[in-house]
Amino acid sequence: MILKQYYLGCLAHASYLIADEETRTAVVVDPQRDIDQYLADAREHGWTIRHVFLTHFHADFLAGHLELRDRAGASIHLGAEAQAEYDFTPVRDGDRIDFGKVRLEVLETPGHTPEGISLLVYDLEKDDSTPHAVLTGDTLFIGDVGRPDLMASVGISETELASKLYDSLHDKLLKLPDATLVYPAHGAGSMCGKNLSTDTVSTMGAQRRHNDALQPMSKEEFIRLVTAGQNEAPAYFSYDATLNKQEHETLDRSMARSLKGLPLQDVLRLRNQGAHVLDVRDATYYSAGHLVGSTHVGLDGKFATWAGTVLDPETPIVVLAEPGQEKEAILRLGRIGFDQVTGYLEGGMQALNERPDLVRRTERITAGDLAEQLADPEPPVVLDVRSPNEHESGAIKGSMHIPLNHLRKRSDELPQQGRLVIYCGSGYRSSIATSILEQEGWKDMQDLVGGFASWQKVR
Repeated sequence: MILKQYYLGCLAHASYLIADEETRTAVVVDPQRDIDQYLADAREHGWTIRHVFLTHFHADFLAGHLELRDRAGASIHLGAEAQAEYDFTPVRDGDRIDFGKVRLEVLETPGHTPEGISLLVYDLEKDDSTPHAVLTGDTLFIGDVGRPDLMASVGISETELASKLYDSLHDKLLKLPDATLVYPAHGAGSMCGKNLSTDTVSTMGAQRRHNDALQPMSKEEFIRLVTAGQNEAPAYFSYDATLNKQEHETLDRSMARSLKGLPLQDVLRLRNQGAHVLDVRDATYYSAGHLVGSTHVGLDGKFATWAGTVLDPETPIVVLAEPGQEKEAILRLGRIGFDQVTGYLEGGMQALNERPDLVRRTERITAGDLAEQLADPEPPVVLDVRSPNEHESGAIKGSMHIPLNHLRKRSDELPQQGRLVIYCGSGYRSSIATSILEQEGWKDMQDLVGGFASWQKVR
């Protein structure tokens, strides 16, 4: 038996390929949308990918189940409570797929979502009665459990799902042997839970001992624990969860349509018609000069999460990148289902060399200089765009607080006169914020280099 984990750091997402050397059959679980790595491994080893499982309808990325269906001929398997536009095989508690020396057995584990499942993996050559591993999707993480609050938009309360999650954990997963390996669908950095570990594999015994959500407690206590302190989910989560249920364009077709250079006049026309011009360069380059009206989300940070938060998934996108990075940007947008890319600015910022009237700069300020300015008789207004939890744990004294995901709607709360200094944790989100506020008409702004981390070093 082969069990391979593929970890996509930018989305903190783990997917899996399980193969049997005897029958040359393979199964992929929770695939990312760009599936070439699974196909390459299958070709190299002579495996045929016959099945693809989604443990649930993921909200933070668009899965590659349709791509594997179309390119590998794999059949799609979903939990019995799932409803989807495409053909799939519904699976229930105890359903099995045996191939050679491998057995997969389904556990229905609702709680993060109603249709959630986990998969027991048996290595029949070693032990046909004890599961070697369990793929837990977003039901059980390393150090945490799945958040139950993502379905409110479709009328399912977090309390109802938290109750189901408690039952799934206590009636099914916690009954597994200590030695059973735990392979979740996400790790640290994912917004699908609160306290995810940087570890990507554990054991049921270790989780039984160290995972706070698995300690002895009543269902009522558990519900209070898992519903408290959750960060607000990114705006695109409901969009992706819905898209994962639908028949939609595959990534290869989307990329073929989107990966094309556009002359400056076409980009300006699209911008003037309401398209997003998405500048994905490093914040240093963006601040030094950018196309007026563009939105900045750098590829060097949590790009997909923040692009999905500040962009409208129904609005066309034009990418502005360093030459050679256009494909990566469009691919990473495609991973969250943002397929409405009409192209990229041919030549990047060099296309604006003869149009200085279209270029704007963003001033930046160091923490030391900000400290001096705050001592002035007329200090700048300081804006914190971090999350509420971050702001509560420590902030620049006297700063206003508007989380980045609310900034566009709440920008009218900012004073119309005077200087504005914007900060986040490290400087990544504050650069996004300056681009949004520039679009809203603010001119006298400064971006705090290094964010709150730099401020703490000088205070």
